[in-house]
Amino acid sequence: MGYKIAVVGATGNVGREMLNILAEREFPIDEIAAVASPRSTGSEIDFGDSGKTLKVKNIEHFDFTGWDMALFAAGSEPTKIYAPKAAAAGCVVIDNSSLYRMDPDVPLIVPEVNPDAIDGYKKKNIIANPNCSTAQMVVALKPLHDAAGIKRVIVSTYQSVSGAGKSGMDELFEQTRAVFVGDEKSNNVFTKQIAFNVIPHIDVFLDDGSTKEEWKMVVETKKIMDPKIKVSATCVRVPVFVGHSESINIEFEREISAEEAQNILREAPGIMLYDKRENEGYITPIECVGDSATYISRVREDTTVENGLNLWCVSDNLRKGAALNAVQIAELLGRRHLKKG
Repeated sequence: MGYKIAVVGATGNVGREMLNILAEREFPIDEIAAVASPRSTGSEIDFGDSGKTLKVKNIEHFDFTGWDMALFAAGSEPTKIYAPKAAAAGCVVIDNSSLYRMDPDVPLIVPEVNPDAIDGYKKKNIIANPNCSTAQMVVALKPLHDAAGIKRVIVSTYQSVSGAGKSGMDELFEQTRAVFVGDEKSNNVFTKQIAFNVIPHIDVFLDDGSTKEEWKMVVETKKIMDPKIKVSATCVRVPVFVGHSESINIEFEREISAEEAQNILREAPGIMLYDKRENEGYITPIECVGDSATYISRVREDTTVENGLNLWCVSDNLRKGAALNAVQIAELLGRRHLKKG
C-alpha cells in the first residue's frame, strides 16, 4: 500500500523538484495531486520521469480530507491560509516556507541530523523544512558536533539565484544577456545587478544590521542542533543559477584534527567528502546540480583559535535545501508514524 500525497505549489521550482524526487526515489504512492494557485489550474505537469502527467488542481477548491501528506512549496502567504486547513483535515503538512520554522509546537527537521524530533509533529500536524542554507550546513556540522562539541560557527554563504525562485534565475539570464549585447539592465528581483556581481543582502534587513536570511541560519541551527552553539552568518547572493556554497569556520570544545574530521565526514549520512589538496580537488556548485549529497571539501585546521577547523560545503539548494529534504521528511514520517501495509 502507498500514500496519498499532495504537492502544493507544484508548478514552482521547488514543487517541480518535489515531484521529480518523489518519482526518482520511488516513494510509495497510491495517488498524487499537483496543487497550485488558480492561474495554474488545468495546466499539465510531468510527474518526474515516470511518464505520468498530472493536471494541476486549484488550491482554493482542494479538499485535503483523506490525503496522508501535503508537501507545501507555495510560500508563506498561501501556506498561512491552507496549511492549517490541511492539518485540520488530518493531512500531515511538510512545509518548505519559513512560516512555522520557529514555532515551538512544530518540529524543524533535517532527517540526517534530528530525526527523533519528528515525533512532535502531532501537536499541529505540521512539520517544517529548514532554510536551504541552514539545511546543508547542519548536515555537515552534526557528525563533527557529536565528535568534538561545537562552540561557535562563522559561516559565509555564496547563494545561487534559484533561491529567489524562477524570477531570480530569469533576472540573471536577462542581465547577463544585456551585458553582452549592450542592452539596458534592470533590477526587479535583486536590489543591485546580479550578473557579474555579488550582493551581500538576502531577505530584509533587521534592526541589528543582519539580514533575515542570516538570522534564519542562526536560530534554525540552534533549534535543529543545539541552542548553545553560537552562530555568525553573512549571506551573499552570487551569479550562479543553482547550488549554494558555504565557507564554514568551526570552533570546537575538544581537539579535532583535519584528518579526524575528514574520516568522520567520509562516513556521515548525506555527505560526500571530496577533498584533494590539488587543482580540481574540490567541488563547486555546477558539479552538485541534480545531486542529493552535501559535498565537503577543503577541510583544514584553523590555527588562529584553539580547536578550529575550516571547510567548504556545497549542495544543490533545490534538492537538499528544499525538495529532497521535504521528501526525506515524508519518508521518515512514513517509517515512524504513518506505516502502510
